[in-house]
Amino acid sequence: MGSWLKSYMRDLRVYISENEHFAEFNDSAPLFWEHLDLVYGDWTSGESGTGCYEHYGEIETTEHMKSNGSMYIHIYFTKSGYHPDPMRKAQYRRLATVSTSRMLNKYKRRKFQKTKNLLTGQTDADPEIIKRAEDYGPVEIISHWHPNLTVHIVDDHTAWSMGAVPPPLDQYVKFDPVSGDYYPIIYFNDYWNLQKDYFPINASLEKLPLRMTYCPLSLWKWQLYAAQSTKSPWNFWGEDLYDQPDEEQDSVKVALLETNPYLLAVTIIVSIVHSVFEFLAFKNDIQFWNSRQSLEGLSVRSVIFGVFQSGVVLLYILDNETNFVVQVSVFIGLLIDLWKITKVMDVRIDRDNKVAGIFPRLTLKDKSTYVQSSTKNYDDMAFKYLSWILFPLLGCYAVYSLLYMEHKSWYSWVLSMLYGFLLTFGFITMTPQLFINYKLKSVAHLPWRMLTYKALNTFIDDLFAFVIKMPMMYRIGCLRDDVVFFIYLYQRWIYRVDPTRMNEFGTSGEDSVKVSKENSSPEALMAKPEEEKKNE
Repeated sequence: MGSWLKSYMRDLRVYISENEHFAEFNDSAPLFWEHLDLVYGDWTSGESGTGCYEHYGEIETTEHMKSNGSMYIHIYFTKSGYHPDPMRKAQYRRLATVSTSRMLNKYKRRKFQKTKNLLTGQTDADPEIIKRAEDYGPVEIISHWHPNLTVHIVDDHTAWSMGAVPPPLDQYVKFDPVSGDYYPIIYFNDYWNLQKDYFPINASLEKLPLRMTYCPLSLWKWQLYAAQSTKSPWNFWGEDLYDQPDEEQDSVKVALLETNPYLLAVTIIVSIVHSVFEFLAFKNDIQFWNSRQSLEGLSVRSVIFGVFQSGVVLLYILDNETNFVVQVSVFIGLLIDLWKITKVMDVRIDRDNKVAGIFPRLTLKDKSTYVQSSTKNYDDMAFKYLSWILFPLLGCYAVYSLLYMEHKSWYSWVLSMLYGFLLTFGFITMTPQLFINYKLKSVAHLPWRMLTYKALNTFIDDLFAFVIKMPMMYRIGCLRDDVVFFIYLYQRWIYRVDPTRMNEFGTSGEDSVKVSKENSSPEALMAKPEEEKKNE
């Protein structure tokens, strides 16, 4: 730290300028805040008794800023009595001055989704926004402003040496090339500046408000802020794929600021449990279908419909430019559903009868364990009854979506209509399995471990649905899953294991018990060696 010792007096000067490199010290206009005789390492002064000071001012909006230009803030700390202007030879000293600067405004993307009613061609969007979209394209880069900014001096006296500062702290620690000492660490902290509080800089704004706060900062808090603010170096895909909406970026910060600490702790624990159950459900689902030899009691058509549903969801989120991580997650789920098709049907590639004489033909055939069982008849019957309800509802929802909603194109209308329909009435597609259970009077064929884990996750989703703000359709989806699972539980209760009931091979559980007892009786055990000798 050299001569920057604790309890020494320091002067703070803040300049705001359109220039990235500041040299206008003789002009008083750029000087936004000057606070003399600050005590380095003081945690008790100020109005709040925490060593913090605030200053509020309004900045004139120049034509440069109204035209999407940039504005920079320059911070200078000097020893008391010195000045940051190098031209003042008597008052300037290099080792007595530490400075940093950054851009005050923030450039954000504003995406315009050009939607309209496909029948009338009308839209509810603002005409000014439509005109800007026509002039600048669907994606516009706009300068935004936030009225708050905090600057810290880190109260740190660690003996850092050049080249030995760990990342990400190394980008903030500046060393003097001659003496080898490092300067006091100045840190701009905008972590608590929520994205929703930024507003665009346009021609109608004459002044921009700015409330600036100076505070000391401890080393461990600075390490936390630096780690949270640093972008991941492993982001090979670029920022565009990980560009989150403002609501997603603010969600964690709002939870920390506004949520009760006990509720926040419960939410964190429940989130961890949710992830564990999701993994266990995924593992048991694969184990169940991988080891399944017979399809007795299982609805094959529900598995096929699940592939269609996953495909619609994937195409919908791709059309709406959802987060890249969500796209990967849904794509993996679709691959698992496609893999299930190979377990419930005989999939074969026919190279003799090619499509258009070029591509091999893919043939699907029901497995023998499915064809030769009563399950196929019940499955066909269930989907026949299901179509009587499903298709009229689909037609009504399609007409409603076409008349009262706006869409980008006919393709987007088809996807959004199917996605909204599946999310609202998707529980109907679960009824074939309930119907098969009812006809067979049994639930022993179901993957109960996987269903249990998924049901627990559904109950956790119910908790989040009432604690966290989310769309009403998603809450309806959580409720419908609860209803279906409770019906499964009711069927499990009424279709209990009956040892006297005959199965499809004409045997019962009592017969198996009798055979087991007979084989384990003393007479049977004594007779086994004699039979083995006769066989020899």
